[in-house]
Amino acid sequence: MKEIFKILVVDDEMASRESMEMLLSGVGYQVSTAESANKALEILEKEYYPLVITDIMMPGVNGIDFLREIKDIYKETIEVIMVTGYGSIEIAVQTIKMGAFEYFIKGHDLEELLLYIKKAKSIIELKAMHNQNRNNYTRQFLMTSKNEKMNEVWDIVDRVAKTDANILITGETGVGKEIVAQKIHQMSNRSTKLFTPINCQNYPDNLIESELFGYEKGAFTGAANKRIGKIEASNGGTLFLDEIGDMSMPTQVALLRTIESRKIERIGSNSYIDVDFRLVSATNRELDKEVKSGTFREDFLYRINTIEIKIPSLRERREDILDLVEFFIKKYEEETGKVICEIDKETKKFLLEYNYAGNVRELRNMIERMVILSSDGVLSLRRDKATSSEKMNFGDSSGTVIRECDILPYKEAKQNFERKYIQNVLKVCDNNISKTAELIGISRRQLFNKITEYEIDTKSSQR
Repeated sequence: MKEIFKILVVDDEMASRESMEMLLSGVGYQVSTAESANKALEILEKEYYPLVITDIMMPGVNGIDFLREIKDIYKETIEVIMVTGYGSIEIAVQTIKMGAFEYFIKGHDLEELLLYIKKAKSIIELKAMHNQNRNNYTRQFLMTSKNEKMNEVWDIVDRVAKTDANILITGETGVGKEIVAQKIHQMSNRSTKLFTPINCQNYPDNLIESELFGYEKGAFTGAANKRIGKIEASNGGTLFLDEIGDMSMPTQVALLRTIESRKIERIGSNSYIDVDFRLVSATNRELDKEVKSGTFREDFLYRINTIEIKIPSLRERREDILDLVEFFIKKYEEETGKVICEIDKETKKFLLEYNYAGNVRELRNMIERMVILSSDGVLSLRRDKATSSEKMNFGDSSGTVIRECDILPYKEAKQNFERKYIQNVLKVCDNNISKTAELIGISRRQLFNKITEYEIDTKSSQR
């Protein structure tokens, strides 16, 4: 059931309170009233009202002092609309500067007041959504570390977040590049606007530009309606381009032009639209090498890389593993309703020594499976029969991968590892292509290419 928006009306005149209550209740708001500022403060102590509508001229504590009290106690969590029978520009300016949302003069068109209330309701709901998103971002990832390199990452984030510098986040698949991007947005001056992510791997070359820039109705076959692109949608906020190393050269040229001019042109349009966005990009590729090979523009790299933040792999920050394990256990305890009391000794040893090709994402997925499979409050790999034996055989520092690397050329050893790794994860996922791609952090198309390259038999039908 949709929650009813609550309003507290404060006025020393009974007739005014009753008429206001009748008006607002009639259009669907839940209304309570108070005859004085002191009475209203007592009500607010017991129950939350996101919007207060108060008369200015009241005996005892007047509306201006009441507004000051609300803002001192409740800050931005409560909006206040001031009402008076005496129009005064000076009072209006004074209350707005003190934090009042709007100013309404008795006797004016009541539709004007209803419009103010509607705007206040929208802003309050947006703030609540933003705060929820902020809390969700924090819950997604452990923002502390015992590792020097990771602490340097958070230090750089603290220093650059409030700037508008273009940031390039680099690191292996699964290290948490998008989480760092979200944290930058959350700490920035743009945090009340949208964080708009787009994964460049997920779009064919002929679709990525329409996704970024949008298009007009009839711009091409299938363009039945006008569409706003991701850049335009992120106006005022942050645009996050993940796997930017997969972006085609023509799209790099178009985006470079947008970064420099701060204007976009929808496909099929001849007019330019001003845009204001913060660009954060991420890649697991070495873009310097891509530049030398001719697959990435050097001038584009310079524009997106004002600041580079390199995130270490989980193998480089093993001192954080147990903290991350504890963090993910709590996360999945909340989601599943289970309680984990301990980790068995063999599993803890394995978690500390495992190679983590998929980094933090792989650790998270392992903990999620073990929590789900736990039935006695003990976290154990042995219950994960589909994966435990295979994991023990190929990824830890004393396993076959390291021994083969000692005697095989790097390229061949890497291919052997990738083949075995993909085979194992496919087996865990019952040959479900989409689930496997999501689990190991690559696109479905990339996984198909790997399966073809290594001639992996998926046995059952691909999904």
